[in-house]
Parts: sequence; C-alpha cells; structure tokens
Amino acid sequence: MAKPKKQPRPKAVTPKGFRDYFGEEVTQRTEMLRTIAGVYHRYGFDALESSAVETVEALGKFLPDVDRPNEGVFAWQEFDEGGSKGSGGDWMALRYDLTAPLARVYAQHRNDLPTPYRRYAMGPVWRNEKPGPGRYRQFYQCDADTVGTASMAADAEICAMLSDTLETVGIPRGDYLVRVNNRKVLNGVLEAMGLGEDAAARDNVLRTIDKFDKVGEAGVRELLTKGRLDASGAFIDGVGLSGDQAEPVIAFLTSKAADTAGTLANLRAAVGDSKIGADGIAELEQIGALLDAGGYGSDRIEIDPSVVRGLGYYTGPVYEAELTFEIYDEKGRKRQFGSVSGGGRYDDLVKRFTGQEVPATGISIGVDRLLAALREKGRIAAQATGPVVVTVMDRDRMVDYQAMVAELRNAGIRAEVYLGNPKNFGNQLKYADKRNSPIAVIEGGDEKANGIVQIKDLILGAKIAESATLEEWKERPSQFEVPRGDLVAKVREILDNQD
Repeated sequence: MAKPKKQPRPKAVTPKGFRDYFGEEVTQRTEMLRTIAGVYHRYGFDALESSAVETVEALGKFLPDVDRPNEGVFAWQEFDEGGSKGSGGDWMALRYDLTAPLARVYAQHRNDLPTPYRRYAMGPVWRNEKPGPGRYRQFYQCDADTVGTASMAADAEICAMLSDTLETVGIPRGDYLVRVNNRKVLNGVLEAMGLGEDAAARDNVLRTIDKFDKVGEAGVRELLTKGRLDASGAFIDGVGLSGDQAEPVIAFLTSKAADTAGTLANLRAAVGDSKIGADGIAELEQIGALLDAGGYGSDRIEIDPSVVRGLGYYTGPVYEAELTFEIYDEKGRKRQFGSVSGGGRYDDLVKRFTGQEVPATGISIGVDRLLAALREKGRIAAQATGPVVVTVMDRDRMVDYQAMVAELRNAGIRAEVYLGNPKNFGNQLKYADKRNSPIAVIEGGDEKANGIVQIKDLILGAKIAESATLEEWKERPSQFEVPRGDLVAKVREILDNQD
C-alpha cells in the first residue's frame, strides 16, 4: 500500500499587498482616530459603521478614477440555493471606500434619517490594485460627509473641520494648507475652449490637466497641442488643439493670485461667458466668505485652481489637504510630505438608488499617511510604553503576584504578571525590555517576609547604563525598596516622573 503523501505546510507569509499591524501601531492609530472623532462630534456629525461587504450592484461603478466596472475591488459570487455558483447568485464585494456604502445607507434609511444627514465613518477599505512601496490593498480611511443639502455652507464647514482636525491631531498651523477648487469652473473652461459635447476630446483635456503638477505650464501646453518628449526621450502625442483653444486651460491652471479676489478675477477671465463656469466661481466666492467669517484665513484654507480631483466623480467644490513641511525621501532628497486628505461635492451618487438628485459633500483622510506625518513631526512616540511587569520569584506565590497586578490595574495602571518560565530572572527582565516596560516589580522570599517590594525603574536604568559613571549611579538610583502597601503610590510616582 502506497504511503499517503503528507500535506505541505502552509507558508507563513502575508498575502501580496497586505501587511500586519502590531500593538504599537494599532494603539497609535486608535488614539488618533479617537481624537479625530472628537472633532467631528464637536461639529455635530454622528458615527456610522456600515457593512464591510456590499453587493456589486450597490457599489456600481467603483473607483472614481477607473472606467471599467468590477475593476479594483475584491468581488465574489454567492452560492445559490442549489449549492453551486450560477446565474442566480449575488455578486458581493469588499467596500473600496466609505462613500459608496454611505450612498446605499442614505437611500435605504432616508425616511428615518434627518435631512441633512451628517455622518463620519472610520475603518478599513480594500482595493484590488497593484501594490507598491507604501501602497497596500487594505488601508484605513476616516470620512465625514453631509448628505441632503446643496448649501455651500456645508462645503465651507467640511473645509473648516478638516483644518481643525489637522491642528488637533498635532499638525501645527503653517505645516498644512487646505486647498479648494470647483469642478464647475473646469467645465466652464472646457466650454470656453469650444469642445461642447465632444466627450473624447474633453477626457483627453482632463487627463492632460491632471498632469499639471508633474509637467508644469509648458508641459501642459505641449500636451494639449503638438505633444512633447518625456524625461526618457519618448514622444507623447498631443491632444491636437490649437494654441488659442489651449489658452483657457493655461489661464485656468495659472490663475492663482496673491489673494482670493485676484484668483477669482483670473478665473472669470478663464471661463469667459460660460454660465456653469460663472456658477462655480460664485460658489467659490461663497465658500471664501463663509470661511473668512469663521476666522479661517489663507494661511489655513485657500482657493487654488490647480487642485484637480476625481475628474469624473465630483460635481462642484473639491478640496485637498496638503502638508507643506519637508521630509527626506529614501534617496536622501528633500521633498514636501504632500496630500493626506481630499474630497468634494458629489451630487449624483445617491441618485443611482433614488432616481432623484441628492446633494452631498465630504472628505476622506488617509489614516496611514497622517500617522506617518505625525511621526515625522515627532507628535507620536516612536515606541509605545508597555505594561508594568510584576516578576515571579516563587512560582508557588502566584496568588501574591496576581494580587499586586490587580491593585495596579484597579488604580488605572497597565500591568501584567510574567507568565513564562520564572526560573531565570534575567529572562524576565529581558522580556520586560522587549515589551518596553517602564517598571519591574520584584518580591522574593526575603521581601515578602519583611513586607517590602523592590520597584525597578527600567527607563531610567537603561539611560544610566548608556551614559552614566559609577558615581551617577549612586546619585540617581533606578531601584527603590518600599513597603508593600506603598506599591501603587510608588509606581505612579515613577510613571509620572518618566512622563
């Protein structure tokens, strides 16, 4: 009889494009989201936690920058009642953002929800895209949206809340800028170019505008007309417009002036007689006036025509929060940190369900990007503090050690009893170091008999060991002997000194 083949062991590897988050990162993210939620709550927004899975039908056209349905999502077909996949099985998908589920929730529960409905949501999203450096298929988003009002006050409020959020989490004024534009102004520019309803030509122009940050004014002019050589020497065909046709786009992209009034005047010249363009400029003017009234000057929020987001997705104002301080990239070159949040007005999304236009506006914060920015600014500790470790000198006295740790926990102090093999005390201290523990509590037989405990300040001890002389050791003890009844008070005192 043939010997049965052993099943190969599964490989312990993370799936491509995914990663694991350990305690420190999870704690930092949780704390930041708690802080953001506090700002949103203060602005009157309510929390919403929607399903991580939606029907493909409800999601519709998925990513704003992807044309093909089913592109960019993790989708699967449910089994039908017969137990097999077939035409009757529903297609399901993991949510790719937090906005599409909001549209479904609002359409489903609109009779029970207030109008306008103000909600915030935080959680993971999944995108079936090619992963790259710092680009994962699962990541966290943090959204806030107002559904059911066309008032520009909603857009101004979103921008103000985004500004307050960045400052509250630790990005100081001067290190960020919320930039605002309007898709209607861009549509007005396209009208001024005489493109009319030529969808193909409009799409080509929009794709070219989206390259402004990379190729600049001269590059856009070349791409709109005859074409250009890229950095590699390859020739990129142009859209084929005349110089006169391209001029409104250039005027639009370069219309930012020293103040809001100058910028709006330049935009009026760029859109010419276009009504939709004039409507967009009027909306920007309203937003600017509302922000000024709230005390949000151009050092925090400004009108900037170069902001171009989700060209086929947004229907009015668009916004982007950019961090302006410099960092060093992997090659040691200085560069600005860049965008951490974006959003805008999307008045057509709920219409898919209701058949009626429902105005909506909102933002999404890239949680991982914002966390990285806070680390760059030193606003989040590189290493989180671990628990106080109660060491075990006598395994037969676990009751005593559990009593100690219970006292510490009841006093609000994070603590644990060492649960490994207590035979080697040095290993217990190594464990505490690996946990980044601030304090170790020691009670051997002699300490028990004398009613005392030893409390070791591990943070101070590590610093002294790195740099101190023997005399400094004597002047700054890192281990204290205290009565057993003073355990909690002494631990708290040392923790306060460490802070």
